[in-house]
Amino acid sequence: MKILAVICARGGSKGVPNKNIRLINGKPLIAYTIEMAMEYTNFDRVIVSTDSPDIAKIAEQYGAEVPFLRPKELSLDTSPKIPVLQHAVNFLHEHENEKYDLIVDLDPTSPLRIVQDIDNCINKMHKYKPNIVFSVTKAKKNPYFNMVEEKDGKVFLSKQLNHPVTRRQDAPAVFELNASIYVYKTDFLLSTNTIFSDNSMAVEMPEYRSIDIDRPIDFEFIEFLMRKGEENGKH
Repeated sequence: MKILAVICARGGSKGVPNKNIRLINGKPLIAYTIEMAMEYTNFDRVIVSTDSPDIAKIAEQYGAEVPFLRPKELSLDTSPKIPVLQHAVNFLHEHENEKYDLIVDLDPTSPLRIVQDIDNCINKMHKYKPNIVFSVTKAKKNPYFNMVEEKDGKVFLSKQLNHPVTRRQDAPAVFELNASIYVYKTDFLLSTNTIFSDNSMAVEMPEYRSIDIDRPIDFEFIEFLMRKGEENGKH
């Protein structure tokens, strides 16, 4: 079974300019994901999809391939991720006659994931053969307990059971996508515009490794965690 890892990293970012190559603990952010992908020995190939020559140069320095520069129409603030992945798969097929059974999307804004997290997702895909496996973490809020919706000026609990839930611990467990790992069957990826289907599965990651960089303060927080981990002998 051939597995392709794709790291999508466009040049533009409104929230944090040059986010994907901004230094964190002395290294470009994208380097952490590339190094983790290169460490996972079951990938047949690791590529970066980017529209930025600067990102491409840094990606290659850390060992990833950059077989193309992504078209501008797939590099806008409004560009969804799935067409970007589809473009990568189709490009390799059309220009290099390369075909893959699984496509693994690794987001560069999740630098704290470990190889075991990737392996857990791949193993679940092998065992149960769903359309997709993606990583999640326990949600900070629970729609059965402390999330509300508004209608006609009134608010109500987002999800209700046939009995009241008075403690968070008694509510059904819910999870949030942590935007770290997505493992697609290639046929499903090429035919869908959503990660959700009647055969989607998830793998839980701990909150610590699920932190996603979206704001400048996230860089400072993750850098702090990395330094604390080094002091404690963790990697």
